[in-house]
Amino acid sequence: MLAEFLPIGVVLLLGILVTAGLLLVSNLLGQKKPTPVKNTVYECGVPLIEGARKRYPIKFFLIAMMFILFDIEVAFLFPWAVAFRKLGLFGFVEMGVFVAILLVGFIYIWRKGGLEWE
Repeated sequence: MLAEFLPIGVVLLLGILVTAGLLLVSNLLGQKKPTPVKNTVYECGVPLIEGARKRYPIKFFLIAMMFILFDIEVAFLFPWAVAFRKLGLFGFVEMGVFVAILLVGFIYIWRKGGLEWE
């Protein structure tokens, strides 16, 4: 039983050793010349303009949630498209109902002004 897990243990040990070795070599050979410019705070290469405790409007989070919702729903279309021929008419009608429900939700959000960014 233990012999079955031996390859997994070897790969895990090898991964740990390679990671530790690379970190050690990087630490030994890397340049350590900190300057005030290198130590400044930045985000994505751009200097920080405002503080980190800035309040965001709730609209930002609502639009982010709607994007995630509709993005995930579109991900369900791919497996359906792959198995379209096997599913036949039932699969087509089922996906039509699914897309119709999504469309109703989208129209509701649109009517409520959820897509307006002011």
